[in-house]
Amino acid sequence: MAHWMLDQIPWDRFDPALVDPDIVKLVKAAALVEYNGGDYATYLNNVFHDDDGFRAVADDWAQEEVQHGAALARWARLADPAFDFEAAFQRFTDGYKIVLDVNASVRGSRSGELVARCIVETGTSSYYTALAEACAEPVLKAICRKIAADELRHYKLFYTHLQRYLEKEELGAWGRVRISLSRITESEDDELAYAYYAANHATEPYERKRFSSAYARRAYAYYQPPHIQRGIAMVLKAAGLNPQGLLLKPLSAFALWFMRRRVARLLAAGA
Repeated sequence: MAHWMLDQIPWDRFDPALVDPDIVKLVKAAALVEYNGGDYATYLNNVFHDDDGFRAVADDWAQEEVQHGAALARWARLADPAFDFEAAFQRFTDGYKIVLDVNASVRGSRSGELVARCIVETGTSSYYTALAEACAEPVLKAICRKIAADELRHYKLFYTHLQRYLEKEELGAWGRVRISLSRITESEDDELAYAYYAANHATEPYERKRFSSAYARRAYAYYQPPHIQRGIAMVLKAAGLNPQGLLLKPLSAFALWFMRRRVARLLAAGA
């Protein structure tokens, strides 16, 4: 169920003079991850195998994720006509795979799975908002705004189902906090690093640390304090804590300090 279509993007406004090469690399990687939404839908369908209502939600969500990937890939081809999205996506899916043959969540419960999904949607909503505000190219700005809005809606959707499952399962505040922290740390796992590699460095051997650093150096640089504070509030809410409570400001300040320090160190190291 798409809330917007590819032909609603103002493709004729593309301005190559406003393309940022670093953002092109990030968009190529993001296109691969988003386009792989079908695998995550398969995983969620297996985890929620007896919940037909949620399975339908997961399928609709995946269609929108795939559409995000298609839009980003089309823009990347405009920015770099030599970009072979199909070949890059094949490299990505050949080298990075999630476990699909499951009948229970890797998070230990369905509530835990939905907490993790909320954390992912927090990250993507904040990320595409940051990219939309940082980039000057009007077509990419329009795409990122639409994707950011979708990801925020996805967060609300998963959060609604989380509340439903919390009524059935015993997942306390500490459990939600633990899963939230675990999923945040996974943001620097192989998925984004391998996507960055598959999209931008096809002829070179894969080095996880190198490509994770190259991705982080570029991606973290675009976050501004409002993006981080809103993201922290969403994380706190998913974790069962007060999103506007005493933790919001110190955690936001720490996250901003961490990102800026990481970017500075990676720049100094030549990432």
